[in-house]
Amino acid sequence: LNRDGVFLPEAGNTVVRHVVPGSTTAAALVDLQGRLKALPWGHRFAYTDVESYHMTVFNGAIETLRAPGHWPEAVPLEAPVDETTGHIAGRLDGFEGPGRFDMRIAEVTPLGLTLTGATEADEKTARAWRDALTGPFTYRGPEHDRYTFHVTMAYVIDWMPDDLIPDYRTALAALTEEFRARLPVVELGPPAFCTFADMNGFPPVMTLPGTGLDPVLRA
Repeated sequence: LNRDGVFLPEAGNTVVRHVVPGSTTAAALVDLQGRLKALPWGHRFAYTDVESYHMTVFNGAIETLRAPGHWPEAVPLEAPVDETTGHIAGRLDGFEGPGRFDMRIAEVTPLGLTLTGATEADEKTARAWRDALTGPFTYRGPEHDRYTFHVTMAYVIDWMPDDLIPDYRTALAALTEEFRARLPVVELGPPAFCTFADMNGFPPVMTLPGTGLDPVLRA
């Protein structure tokens, strides 16, 4: 992302749960995006397309992060990203996740939402998915156990002056209270192995079974 808000090439793959198109959640997040843009400092951020909204379940290989712990063991670090995608897709054949899990909003942040399990059991199942996916991906990143689930809605393009920060925190706290009440559960589709050319679109390669949810169709 450059200072003009243009998304730069950043190829990779990942496992995500897309926000269900046409859902109450999707409509609420359109509203939230508009509310964030309308804040006095909203111009300091660039906003992702609503159609790209998703929660990352597991970070895949990414062009600019070629290192052990972030890259499939059997694929050379210099290999094209497309090669890693094909390799991982093959290893995901026959994979089944450990069950359904629902998520709720933990906080509205400058960059979107942080999420947590709707219940303690949901949080444990979400973490179990991450643990299970270390098998086909053949790595476990250093942040694996402390990963924060989230929905990215914006990226910083201009830092905020210190004198704006107290009012900003107050506004975000009010939005957190409102949208947690509006969305007791964030409506997400099943986990899907996806590719991306930049951080503003995540087309699916394959839906992963194990939640009992129907695939989310995306244009």
